[in-house]
Amino acid sequence: MPTPDHDALRERYRIERDKRIRPDGNDQYLQPTGRYAHLLDDPYTTPDERDPVRVDVDVAIIGGGFAGLCVGARLRERGVQDLRIIEGGGDVGGAWYWNRYPGAMCDTAAMIYLPLLEETGYLPSAKYVPAPEIFAHARRIAETFDLYRDALLSTQVRSLNWDDDASRWIVTTDRGDEIRARFVTMGTGPLHRPKLPGIPGIETFDGHAFHTSRWDYDYTGGDAAGAPMTGLADKRVGIIGTGATAVQAIPHLATSAAELHVFQRTPSSVDVRANRTFGPDDFAELGPGWQREWLINFATLQTGGFTDVDLVKDGWTDISQRIRDRIVDMMAVPGTELTPELMQQAYEDSDDEKMEEIRARIDSIVADPATADALKPWYRQLCKRPCFHDEYLQAFNEPGVRLIDTDGRGVSAIDATGVWVDDDHYELDCLIFASGFEVGTDQARRSGFETTGRDGVTLTDAWAEGMVSLHGMHVRGFPNLFITGLAQGANLVSNITHNLTEAGSTAAAVIGHALDTGAEQVEVTEAAQDAWMQLLDGNPRSFMGNAECTPGYYNNEGGPIGRTQRRGMSGYPDGPVAFFDHIDRWRRSGEFAGLEFS
Repeated sequence: MPTPDHDALRERYRIERDKRIRPDGNDQYLQPTGRYAHLLDDPYTTPDERDPVRVDVDVAIIGGGFAGLCVGARLRERGVQDLRIIEGGGDVGGAWYWNRYPGAMCDTAAMIYLPLLEETGYLPSAKYVPAPEIFAHARRIAETFDLYRDALLSTQVRSLNWDDDASRWIVTTDRGDEIRARFVTMGTGPLHRPKLPGIPGIETFDGHAFHTSRWDYDYTGGDAAGAPMTGLADKRVGIIGTGATAVQAIPHLATSAAELHVFQRTPSSVDVRANRTFGPDDFAELGPGWQREWLINFATLQTGGFTDVDLVKDGWTDISQRIRDRIVDMMAVPGTELTPELMQQAYEDSDDEKMEEIRARIDSIVADPATADALKPWYRQLCKRPCFHDEYLQAFNEPGVRLIDTDGRGVSAIDATGVWVDDDHYELDCLIFASGFEVGTDQARRSGFETTGRDGVTLTDAWAEGMVSLHGMHVRGFPNLFITGLAQGANLVSNITHNLTEAGSTAAAVIGHALDTGAEQVEVTEAAQDAWMQLLDGNPRSFMGNAECTPGYYNNEGGPIGRTQRRGMSGYPDGPVAFFDHIDRWRRSGEFAGLEFS
């Protein structure tokens, strides 16, 4: 392949980015209300009638996704029995309970994405496993660690208030429950509350409409296991969005619908997936501790470190190894020093090479040249969530599929019968929104409840100028509260569950220590929180703030990026692997530096 013209690519990237800059940034999206209010409901489970629960517990776990399951599993390992999961869905699983769209699967290798494989004695069926298998694994964790016991499912938290006199969190729910918890862990997830595009007329569409996270198989036919969607055989279907979800769903729609119109504002970067099934030989050499070895191997390579072998061998590690190898070659020149400028050059050259390959792959697969050109991403690979798929591009060769590229402007309007793009109207029977989930909005809005700590201060107020914490978990003024997520810790976005397994171990270690020693309250000191924030603010490590990137949820949708946004996606300055090492030593020391036990 010819050497890319780096200057020409910079200019093309700038032009494409500028087309997509919007003054409203994240505010361009809508919460589901009116005719779409049902998108916040659970279409999969009818809640059982029950009396309100009023109990005292040691630990309340808010959220039954992998964050809550990892905390619960680690607490059970420490012998903590008095705990209760509170989950809005009808079962555990979080995102994998809600996302049942056709083709849904993980885009990170299952051997590292599925948490607690060794602890549950399970090995995945393939390198990338489908959503039903992931959901089943979430249930397996709950069953293995007896987390269904006393779980409150189909139950939405409505408020979380600290009672300082009693040293208890008071959790109220939409079922009339009042849970008085000594400790609370909050794993409400970054990608679970669906959002809608703010398109004029969205409420006026008279056809059938739904969001990908609430897939309507009653209308489409088929099921999450892959049965044909026969209900679409005579339907004109439109899908708005071409991100990671749409990349997985579109191939199935392409072979099911009479007509499929794909409305694209920004194309995704779609690399080879090369999925394959696993057999006994793949697991023959696995010994005790193998999953942690795989996790650290992946995180090391994905963030530019050195290992003797690439255990995962996927698109995430590929770009990082290219950068690393290019740095080694550059450093082989006598007198060359390892400077930030040299590292930046290695990154840019490697990324240009990689993206040229991705664009060339489109030409080799998509038959229509105009469609192929419109599908090409003109930005750096990590500006948006990278995608990996072996059927997406091929879907545009199906006779009933039409790509409607809006050249960065998006859909103009929606009316009763279809969709407008400039002066062109597309009549539809069904409209599917693949518009993703809320990212970057207030924590209370995303979780559906407000958290009120000491002296009546809400978490929203405490974070008015951006998230503050120690390790992304402990917040001053909110004793006995443990936030389990990504931000201000490892912030490893390429394998979210690695963050959650580590967070689960950390929360369980601190809670276990407090229970063992009889401590009523655990709280980060002001000095420790300030020191952690100075560390993060002085050396921000995140995708946020990259003004050269095309808009997306990694950079506040192209809106203004201030301290609030940077803090919301910041991570440990020395990278994920260094953070995992840091937090492991912090836990094992038994001192829990920066926390007060009283």
